[in-house]
Amino acid sequence: MTKTELISAVAEKTDSTKKNAETAVNAIISTITDALASGEKVSIVGFGTFEVRDRKEKQVLNPQTKKMMTAPASKAPAFKAGQALKNAVNK
Repeated sequence: MTKTELISAVAEKTDSTKKNAETAVNAIISTITDALASGEKVSIVGFGTFEVRDRKEKQVLNPQTKKMMTAPASKAPAFKAGQALKNAVNK
C-alpha cells in the first residue's frame, strides 16, 4: 500500500475528504518523526512501538574495492509490532 492508497483508505473509513485524510496522515507521520528525532519512543497500544536503536561501528566489505572499511556508528528507526497486530496478521 502506498501513501496515496493509505490516504484514500483513511478518507473512506472516516467518511472524510481525501484532503482532510491527507492532512491527518501527514500530521501522524510528522509527529512520529519528530518524536523519534528527539529520542522519544512512540507506543500505540494494540499496534506497536516505534523507537530509535543505536548501531555500533563495524567492519564491512566495500563491494567495489573488495577492501574492508569501517561503517560508523549510527542511529536507526525501528518498529516492534504489538500483540494485537501480530494476531491480526496471523489470522
